[in-house]
Amino acid sequence: MTLRIYNTLTREKEVFQPIEPGKVRMYVCGPTVYDQAHVGHAMSALVFDIARRYLEYSGYEVRYIMNFTDVDDKIINRANKLGKDPYQLAEQYIQDFKKNLADLNIKPATLNPRATEEMPFILEMIARLVEQDAAYVVDGDVYYRVEHDENYGKLSGRKLESMNAGARIQVDDRKEHPMDFALWKSAKPGEPAWDSPWGKGRPGWHIECSAMNMHHLGQQIDIHGGGNDLIFPHHENEIAQTEALTHKQFARYWMHNGMLQLKGEKMSKSLGNLITIDEFIAQHPGDVMRLLVINAGYRSPLTFNAEVLDQTQRALDRLISAKKPTSPAAQGSESAYQVLSAQVEKTHQGFIESMDDDFNTAGAIGYIFDLVKSINQARADGINQPQLEPAQQVFNELTGVLGLQLKLDDKGGSNADAFIDLLITLRRELRQQKNWEMSDRIRNELKNLGVALEDGKDGTTWSWE
Repeated sequence: MTLRIYNTLTREKEVFQPIEPGKVRMYVCGPTVYDQAHVGHAMSALVFDIARRYLEYSGYEVRYIMNFTDVDDKIINRANKLGKDPYQLAEQYIQDFKKNLADLNIKPATLNPRATEEMPFILEMIARLVEQDAAYVVDGDVYYRVEHDENYGKLSGRKLESMNAGARIQVDDRKEHPMDFALWKSAKPGEPAWDSPWGKGRPGWHIECSAMNMHHLGQQIDIHGGGNDLIFPHHENEIAQTEALTHKQFARYWMHNGMLQLKGEKMSKSLGNLITIDEFIAQHPGDVMRLLVINAGYRSPLTFNAEVLDQTQRALDRLISAKKPTSPAAQGSESAYQVLSAQVEKTHQGFIESMDDDFNTAGAIGYIFDLVKSINQARADGINQPQLEPAQQVFNELTGVLGLQLKLDDKGGSNADAFIDLLITLRRELRQQKNWEMSDRIRNELKNLGVALEDGKDGTTWSWE
């Protein structure tokens, strides 16, 4: 099967064909660093980390760029509120976010460009847009002329004639059209500013990403990613200003992840329901957050609540159970080995088919859980370690593609085996005392938690269902 990606631009799944064979140019919009990153940021970062890992697993050389917006109204306003230098504030949150990414086992980007370090390229791009009459200058501000682009709105599906200045866009009578957007903002007292042909000022948000794209990836890229809240206006505006200069298709494939929802509501600062990545990691292993994302389709909203977290922790424990070795006394079983080998082949094939279908991680992890069940059953059936190792190697390979670490000493999952073994010992003593009611209760409660017990002549074994 060939990899197919859902393209927001065409609203269809398309066969993936990179611009340059064997190589992928991928740009993902990073955070505006004015506060601690929250689990919504984690979701987006994990989605594209998994996509990148699978592309690399498929043999592609991936140049992966994720930017930091380190000059913005939000940064300036928060720095003023805290009485801090905006550059120092941004740097603090950049370093915090990099630590968050490491905690979540997200691979470092090939490069993390920052807006403040890209100013020559930003200024050059704005000047060229002005020269081509795609932008105009008003009192030291520079605006992109949306009517210059006859296809403006093609990503979001909006029509320019039906657009008007919405609640998020401040009306400015100096604009030729209400939807014209700022490429350069003239300096205000006390704000960071750079010299430009139009006077001191700083760039608009949209032009920063276009300039960084062109500087580090060229005029055309393969994949542009981000949250679906960026489709309009941010990504729409990126397309307009970039293609106005290059007269080429900017990105071949636009990937957008859904939003994370806390108790049915979108997470947002205005609602006060944000959970920072630091807060999450203090309570859960990073694999729980990653598995949450894996279990959901990346384009759909992701529900985040206590019940879902508990289910995900139990699922993580089941995955970790597949890493257990067999008993040293196991003699081996050829029949169990043959059954397990067949499941290994089925899992590997199903994993590839699922991931090739627009990075369907939910389908892929389903096949991995089938393998986990077979591994645990084979262990209970007396398979020895040399027979088990090929299946565990494939298990490690595929979970590694998804970025799961599955550490046996992870928080919340490290002591599960010991507790289950303790309950089995207690149940054995209850059975010796002929306390069938309590022994059955332990069996049933463990079953509710996804643990299956198997009583045999050599004692009781258990596995995750």
